[in-house]
Amino acid sequence: MAFRIAVLISGTGSLLQALLDARDAGALDADIAVVGSDNAAAQGLARAAAAGVPSFVHPYVKGSDRAAWDAELTDLVAARDVDLVVLAGFMKLVGPVFLARFGGRTINTHPALLPSFPGMHGPRDALAHGVKVTGTTVFEVDAGVDSGRILAQEPVRVLADDTVESLHERIKVAERVLLVRTVNELAAKGNP
Repeated sequence: MAFRIAVLISGTGSLLQALLDARDAGALDADIAVVGSDNAAAQGLARAAAAGVPSFVHPYVKGSDRAAWDAELTDLVAARDVDLVVLAGFMKLVGPVFLARFGGRTINTHPALLPSFPGMHGPRDALAHGVKVTGTTVFEVDAGVDSGRILAQEPVRVLADDTVESLHERIKVAERVLLVRTVNELAAKGNP
């Protein structure tokens, strides 16, 4: 049976597209079983539809029961019988029910070399601190914020004339390659 992944997104789906492109080129050793989003307007949902990948939308309504949302998300992903969950620009934290089911089998990317510059602004923080090298990290999701076990990293040199945007764009290029490589390595092992 093929190694099956669920990809959770919130926005444009550029990381999802990297996985889809690798799949189409015969360079992804996994089946993308489902794409899920917390945002019905996410462009990545159109990418999934164009690629023939089933999807679901599960928005979190501010002020609603976060634990119930997490349990429902868990059920939606579990229904697809996946081996790995890839958070690919998913802008919500998964909760304890999700981690109880998929802990050790959920990965995320971050636009910095963790443990440096966790949180929402990795490229900005790297520039503000004057580092000469930053990069991207693929890590195992845990209950913290960008604190899980590091699985893979790729350095990106900071250029003298970099802006947050130019640096982040170069990091994204490295991030896409690193994500595909990491999913293939996990598929080869059979699990994270």
